[in-house]
Amino acid sequence: MELLTKELIQELLSTDQAACLSLYMPTHQKHPENIQDVILFKNLVSQMEESLLQKYSANETQKYLEPLEALVHDNKNWNYTKKGLAVFSAKGILKVVVLHRTVEELAMVADSFHTKPLRQYLQSVDHFHLLALTLHDIRLFEGNRHSLTEVELTADTPKTITEALGSELTEKHSTVDSYGGTGGESTAMHHGHGGKTDETEKDAERFFRVVANTIYKQYSKPTGWSLILAALPEHHNLFQKVNKNPLLLPNGIAINPSSVSPDQLAKMAWDVMEPEYNLKLDSLAEHFEQSRANGKGSDDYKDVAVAAVEGRVDTLIVEAERIIPVRITNLVTGNTQKKDMSNPRVDDLLDDMGELVIKMGGQVMVLPPEKMPSETGLAAIFRY
Repeated sequence: MELLTKELIQELLSTDQAACLSLYMPTHQKHPENIQDVILFKNLVSQMEESLLQKYSANETQKYLEPLEALVHDNKNWNYTKKGLAVFSAKGILKVVVLHRTVEELAMVADSFHTKPLRQYLQSVDHFHLLALTLHDIRLFEGNRHSLTEVELTADTPKTITEALGSELTEKHSTVDSYGGTGGESTAMHHGHGGKTDETEKDAERFFRVVANTIYKQYSKPTGWSLILAALPEHHNLFQKVNKNPLLLPNGIAINPSSVSPDQLAKMAWDVMEPEYNLKLDSLAEHFEQSRANGKGSDDYKDVAVAAVEGRVDTLIVEAERIIPVRITNLVTGNTQKKDMSNPRVDDLLDDMGELVIKMGGQVMVLPPEKMPSETGLAAIFRY
């Protein structure tokens, strides 16, 4: 299993193989629903087989498919699934990525891996992390406008104040945290020795500092997602004081996160994130329109392909789930040609173009259809 990071996407983009197999599928987290996941996986592998046989012999095709067929019998893959699965395979390469968000079914054989759904997963502006913090422990969630899913923290991420401070934890630290507070209200906190001691204050500050630094290094920095804090009102100021994570939003959720249901927490999180999300997309759409009016932008794929090979694309905006069966036939002139998607050399034009823009130092944004500033499936802002 691979952790989805920007580094993983770069590794996939740098792969230079004759046949790159990319598979995406939704999965189920519970039995018996997850039994059908294996059946769907086999069907998608069969689609790849049909594509491979157009160019390769039966023996060569079988060698390409062997790593995928081996996954069918690996129970670890099917017993610990989340909402989606992505698999990438080529000679000497096999990457299996568990996703916390569902994806559309896709089986593709091409000259490069199909990474657009992964870029959307990491780069989409509606994604965020939510840190549920108390004086005793933490929980981390990843979410978007549709869902909020708890993250299984890595072994080196401290989950409690004891794990974070270890021997530095004050021996006389005796705390009864405030549970049950709602709506930003909290009950009184009782501490050892009859009052709120300096030791308890110092423990809390050290704990929050360790948490802030770890979450930034392990989760915020690799993904670039905004971070929302859910904690009691009196804990927000202290966390903001020790925090050095630039992705932490100034507005958070002033509540004991243990006192509300996951659905309530998800709604509260999106109430915080939605204004940030809309502001970013409105600004992006306005930038595109201004650039197009000044001759420095286009939503015509032929014009954008030429600009991409010349390294002139600063920002490429592509529509999620849209597939354009066109191949860039010349990486010097940017000429394009419509092709059949079953051809084992043909990938989605939007995916290929996104990879090219990234390699040329540009950025790629993957947006849902209703947020696209054009109707062609793409929009590009040029450097010149």
